[in-house]
Amino acid sequence: MGLRGFLHAPTGVVAALSLSLAGCGGGSDSSGGSVTPAPSPTPGASRLYPTVAQESLSAADVQTVIAQAVGEAQALNYPAVIAVVDRVGNVLAVFRMNGAPTRMITSSVTGTGAKNPTPIELQDVDLEASMGAIAKAVTAAYLSSSGNAFSTRTASMIVQEHFPPAPNTPGLEAGPLFGVQLSQLPCSDLNTRYVAGNAGSGAFIGPKRSPLGLAADPGGLPLYKNGVVVGGIGVMADGDYGFDRDVTNVDGDPEEYSALAGIQGFEPPADIRADKIPVDGSTLRFSDARVEGLHPLKRDYAAIVNVVGTLVPVNGYFDGKAIVPGTPYGTEASGFRYATGAEFSNPDAFVLTDGAGNDRYPIKGGGDGADVGQPLTAAEVRAVLEEAFKVMSRARAQIRRPLDSRAQVSISVVDTYGTALGVVRGPDAPLFGTDVSLQKARTAAFFSNKVAASQLQGDLDAGVPAFVQAVRTFLGDPTALTGAKAFADRSGGNLSRPFFPDGEVGRPNGPFSEPIDQFNPFATGLQAALIKADIVQHKVFVEGALNARDVKQQCTNVPDAPGGRKRLANGIQIFPGSVPIYRGTQLVGAIGISGDGIDQDDMIAFLGAHNGGQKVGSIGNAPKDMRADTIVVNVGEGVRLRYVNCPFAPFLDTSEQNVCEGL
Repeated sequence: MGLRGFLHAPTGVVAALSLSLAGCGGGSDSSGGSVTPAPSPTPGASRLYPTVAQESLSAADVQTVIAQAVGEAQALNYPAVIAVVDRVGNVLAVFRMNGAPTRMITSSVTGTGAKNPTPIELQDVDLEASMGAIAKAVTAAYLSSSGNAFSTRTASMIVQEHFPPAPNTPGLEAGPLFGVQLSQLPCSDLNTRYVAGNAGSGAFIGPKRSPLGLAADPGGLPLYKNGVVVGGIGVMADGDYGFDRDVTNVDGDPEEYSALAGIQGFEPPADIRADKIPVDGSTLRFSDARVEGLHPLKRDYAAIVNVVGTLVPVNGYFDGKAIVPGTPYGTEASGFRYATGAEFSNPDAFVLTDGAGNDRYPIKGGGDGADVGQPLTAAEVRAVLEEAFKVMSRARAQIRRPLDSRAQVSISVVDTYGTALGVVRGPDAPLFGTDVSLQKARTAAFFSNKVAASQLQGDLDAGVPAFVQAVRTFLGDPTALTGAKAFADRSGGNLSRPFFPDGEVGRPNGPFSEPIDQFNPFATGLQAALIKADIVQHKVFVEGALNARDVKQQCTNVPDAPGGRKRLANGIQIFPGSVPIYRGTQLVGAIGISGDGIDQDDMIAFLGAHNGGQKVGSIGNAPKDMRADTIVVNVGEGVRLRYVNCPFAPFLDTSEQNVCEGL
């Protein structure tokens, strides 16, 4: 069913067909034995979620992982660069085998299956190979939790123009996490940075950035101890940094075999891996490599270091001197911990911390009073966050195991300048959702803002201003993007697909996307164009060019908001899970959600804004006549944009349906 079918289907059908993704996890003991995840406790306990177990990789564990991966690469005669990270993205080791490639190139293969003769945006970019290995390891760690285990092959499946991606799936919508690859960016103001020689408090706080965002190139797998995700491994060996366009076949990928060898003894249990999780009738992929296809494992790190290869430094990520032990997630040093009662009222809530006891994003009021008149107050922000957290705690998770687990997400609220006014999360929510929830909130606030068009026109990066005229022509509205309409991320996402309606082959591309003969996950249109210069600058820094400076911790070149901040300081996101917040007809901010199914994310954002507004009065969702679902695009019989989709059978404690209807 294409977007057109989605837009005209009954609410229950739409919900049933939209059991889409955004977070993940798994668990095993250190000997490889399967551990069944504990179900969420029943309501009434002081905490509704299991207490977070503080596990981590030791230096000896990392040595074993590397030795096993190197042994398989040797047996396959495929020398590789191997990176290991902890759960919050600290790089624990980068090992380069003798003869391993030092360079890699991003794919320019487009949605037609042919290479783009004139590569655009982030296609055909020549990069240091270690950047790919680190990005793969970060992806596997960040997409996984104690509820699901995902890999870079899983990521590949859920970010392409059709889901599932295959020659026989034209007409199906884009992957549910379409666009997530351009998160965790090296320029993000949320994601933290490695500082060489800094061993003090705060040195290992996460979430750390990724050099290339999230990877869709197979060869990244998560690592577990005692049922808890503790990191990830990434392997780069072939110089081709791409994605799997056809999930109907099984690849014999040497990078994936090397990674699979690396996780032996640290693998997730089979019952929560991606290949046991169906979405929209299709089972996800975890790994095409199989354990029975591995060569005998080699675990002697001392036999390979400085013989088969060596640790290597990577500017901005690892000094190359020695393996670093991982930091246990949930400790002050990791950058994530339980909130104190003064920080947030719910005992299950996690906050981001600076390593010295301070909440990095304490709840506060908006600083945009000069533009909005009456900005969000701290009490209003707190009410929205608390109500969204309550909805999350009641919601039935779609992509966590066991079945009927509670959803776990990250929740961010921003003002119209994009300033984070508070960030809280479920204790075991996947790490990637932290940055993504902030991206989503900022994206909704940006495209609903009266200055959206002028901000894009003021960005001098190649191609960015042209997207304003493209959307105005497409919508037949010469005043589009000047604040008359409220855009949720689902609305902007409709306009960011290479087919409109979504997935329907032969249709034109949405105005924020590239046409299908130029599109791929490295060239998504406006999303990629906004941050291309940042990625290129960062690559030059990582490569160690003379006097090269690292990219600023502030993505995009849109003009500054008052106070010098960027409204899109960690990029934009183009899959669902956010709504703008209004005081009457005045935009005052937005809420973004990431960590479970996209319909669950939508519901938590929409009901969080509504219920929070009901609790304190005067704020809430956009008036119905302002919402983007009042926009009908003239393609054939006319297609209405979407605003939010709320899921079927959403809650664990009630059989209530259509919980968003009429609000």
